[in-house]
Amino acid sequence: MPKLMKDRQELPAGFSSPTALPCSDEQRRTWQSANRQWWESHPMRYDWKDGIAFEEFSEEFFADIDQRFFSQVALYATSKKTPFDWLIDFDSLRDQDVLEIGVGNGSHAQLLASRAGSFTGIDLTEYAVTSTARRFECFGLPGRVLRMDAEQLQFPDSSFDLIWTWGVIHHSSNTRRILEEMRRVLRPGGKAIVMVYHRTFWEYYVQGAILNLFSRSGLHASIQQRTDGALARYYTRNEWRELVSDLFEVQRIRIYGKKTELVPIPAGKFKNTLVGLIPNPVSRFFTNTCKWGSFLVAEMVKPRTGELR
Repeated sequence: MPKLMKDRQELPAGFSSPTALPCSDEQRRTWQSANRQWWESHPMRYDWKDGIAFEEFSEEFFADIDQRFFSQVALYATSKKTPFDWLIDFDSLRDQDVLEIGVGNGSHAQLLASRAGSFTGIDLTEYAVTSTARRFECFGLPGRVLRMDAEQLQFPDSSFDLIWTWGVIHHSSNTRRILEEMRRVLRPGGKAIVMVYHRTFWEYYVQGAILNLFSRSGLHASIQQRTDGALARYYTRNEWRELVSDLFEVQRIRIYGKKTELVPIPAGKFKNTLVGLIPNPVSRFFTNTCKWGSFLVAEMVKPRTGELR
């Protein structure tokens, strides 16, 4: 997650707990409007420490974003050949119709579109759609990129074989509504791979308590102040299973996390020094094996029979 966002807006009214959902359509629209505005103003370019020196939407611009992102990922999950091949079976995509929810600047979209039978990417913001579309033009990638609210997917039933969404749907106004739409547009036997934030004792409660010593705004608000997005939900593994239990068969849940999550002090040179002293295998032991990390990755399947076992 990015460092504390000094200029973030106030939390949407009513978002008062880690997994709160809107209580009315009006509140849902208000939350989603705040969400869209935040991401239009703060596109995920991984440049919160050092700005990108290259012309926007150039090949060098996209290569820089990818290097920043994939180098971070490699610290908590190593790949054999292609980034994220520890999670995505790229060889199986050639005959599949793939949907990505939340394309950002297109790092995942490029990996998927270059290997899938067909690729469709959607995002809530104009910036992300423009950026990813320009990436596709730069690298001659097939596929379509559309601006669309994932809570109201504009696709027929049973349109896709795989849905990929990484760090997106926990930010939406109603995560449950997206999951229902995902089930609808997946074909029977189709798979969804989802990353949402994990509410873990160390990274959420311990570090949240430390943050609250400075902000004095309460645990939930303190966590939200240092987290990206207008709002961000955090789920335990049991909460996630319960949320999706009537929609998908959960094949597997894995936990990952960044090395920085192990050092509960504000960002800066001292923290960077301490983080650099931690060997990657040690950090992965705590974040992944001990499940202290903040990334909950669920692999889920839409039952072929239409009924859950």
